[in-house]
Amino acid sequence: MEGTKGNSSWRVDNQLQVKNKKMKNLATMGSGASMDENDEEEMSKLAFASFQAREEEIEKKKMQVKEKVELKLGRAEEETRRLAQVWEELEVLTDPMRKEVATVRKKIDVANREVRSLGQSCQKKEKEYKEALEAFHQKNNEKNQLTATLVELVKESEKVRMKKLEELSKNIDPSC
Repeated sequence: MEGTKGNSSWRVDNQLQVKNKKMKNLATMGSGASMDENDEEEMSKLAFASFQAREEEIEKKKMQVKEKVELKLGRAEEETRRLAQVWEELEVLTDPMRKEVATVRKKIDVANREVRSLGQSCQKKEKEYKEALEAFHQKNNEKNQLTATLVELVKESEKVRMKKLEELSKNIDPSC
């Protein structure tokens, strides 16, 4: 169909050029004969037909381009909808994971703070325990030394008292 319109436009243009040549030839012959009204009318019709054929051809090409653009726009809109759907699915997929990860991270941070606090408390209590244990050992050693001293003193005292008792006993009964 495109070929026939193009051909008709070319044909009309060709006819118009032939008529123009005829008119120039008549004018240069100097015959003084003027163009008759039929030739002028035919020239006008041919010019109008040529113009109309070009307009139709332009309109047809315009419609073809418009159809191509509409087709591509339709595809683009369809692709846009598809990509929007994929994007929504992606958002739904990643959003719960982000929330879960954030929740777990917060719990880890809280646990870290508690562990740090408990670790400091343990270190403090361990230090206090070591100091108390050392104080216990010192006091226990001191008590053991005092107990040993006491035992020595008691033994010494018993010896002295026994000696005194023996002396007293000898004094009371010199024969024993």
